Amino acid sequence: MARLTLPEIDHPVFDCQLDIRISDINYGGHLGNDAALRLAHEVRLRFLQSLDCTEMDVYGAGIIISDAAVIYRNEAFHGDTLAFSLGITDFSRCGCDFIYQARRLSDNAAILHIKTGIVFFDYQQRKATPVPTAFAAQFRQQQEGVAT
Repeated sequence: MARLTLPEIDHPVFDCQLDIRISDINYGGHLGNDAALRLAHEVRLRFLQSLDCTEMDVYGAGIIISDAAVIYRNEAFHGDTLAFSLGITDFSRCGCDFIYQARRLSDNAAILHIKTGIVFFDYQQRKATPVPTAFAAQFRQQQEGVAT
């Protein structure tokens, strides 16, 4: 069976730490698959807040998630603290990909590698809209490794 691959983050644009809560644990006693996307959502919200943005207003446009992929590298358990890095890649006319990598702080073990496809969206017109110029200018340069 072919395995999913995701790009590595060459130039993180945001880092944060999240604790694994009991509600993130499944019947197997480890991080549940449903919790992985909730953790990515929290990282995304914190990143947008660092820009003084929200999912409904990223430099004038909302966002929606068009697709998601999750790769599990190791188990994580209740009480673990994960260090997340967020990178932005694969810009298109109306979107880009957010790439998340998580490592456990206690032993630096790779835990998660996640991608969410981001589409910029006009919620009033209910349709995709171009990537906001300010967002593209800032993060296309960082994606290429050029300081802003």
